[in-house]
Amino acid sequence: ENMSDFSLNITDCTQVVVPEEVFFTVAAAGILENLLVLIAVIRNKNLHLPMYFFICSLAISDMLGSLYKTLENIFIILCKMGYLTRRGDFEKKLDDAMDSMFILSLLGSIFSLLAIAADRYITIFYALRYHNIMTLRRALVILAIIWTFCAGSSIAIALFSYEAATVIPFTILFPLMMFFILCLYVHMFLLARSHAKKITSLPTSTVHQRTNMKGAITLTIFLGVFLCCWAPFVLHILLARFCPHNPYCACYMSIFHVNGTLIMCNAIIDPMIFAFRSPELRSTFKKMFCCAR
Repeated sequence: ENMSDFSLNITDCTQVVVPEEVFFTVAAAGILENLLVLIAVIRNKNLHLPMYFFICSLAISDMLGSLYKTLENIFIILCKMGYLTRRGDFEKKLDDAMDSMFILSLLGSIFSLLAIAADRYITIFYALRYHNIMTLRRALVILAIIWTFCAGSSIAIALFSYEAATVIPFTILFPLMMFFILCLYVHMFLLARSHAKKITSLPTSTVHQRTNMKGAITLTIFLGVFLCCWAPFVLHILLARFCPHNPYCACYMSIFHVNGTLIMCNAIIDPMIFAFRSPELRSTFKKMFCCAR
């Protein structure tokens, strides 16, 4: 069963529908905000750093998530109006393409968060060697590997989503990667706390440590927002795949549109975190808007 059909599950629970105007407004806002982040990083040469390139990767993932939900909603509307059929060959290929975009967005977000976490880890614990370890070239190679893997995986999973051998690894990947990133954060904070106690006598090092910890806290906020926005929709997919006829599962799936909207809210919230936590990026936004006027 394809993802586009999940919203059509029959249940005694009242189907919660998000107004189309709200849906498309949220999607457009998410796409525009992340586009601004990309433009800001491109225009400001001071932001041509590995960390901001990984942030751009996350912004692209957010844009894909909003675009996916927008196209899916248009697809559903056209089906209801009779312009498309749900079981035609063209519609099936279109649905597979949208499913692939969804998986690409999800995997891109997960691996972008992982790359940002690794970057923050190196910044905190290998500060003196950071620029030798995480060069711009290596960051670009890492991003190329990430997106090549995500693109290949998204196509394979979308084409063979009906196979248990495909669904099970995808099911395991999401919580496994989240657990790994969470362990990395805990390890990072514990070591950073111990390290901070040892350098309290060095004022300049303390300032540097606080700056790095601010980046780690920002990353933690990203992870929390990501989990809150994506986990409900991923759970919806799993329930639709493994227990579509269970009344409790079907009742949860009645909030399909709400879970989809949460994905797009993630695309809106992330750029706000960028702007709030990064003075350099915030300054770039101000210059962009001032020049526009």
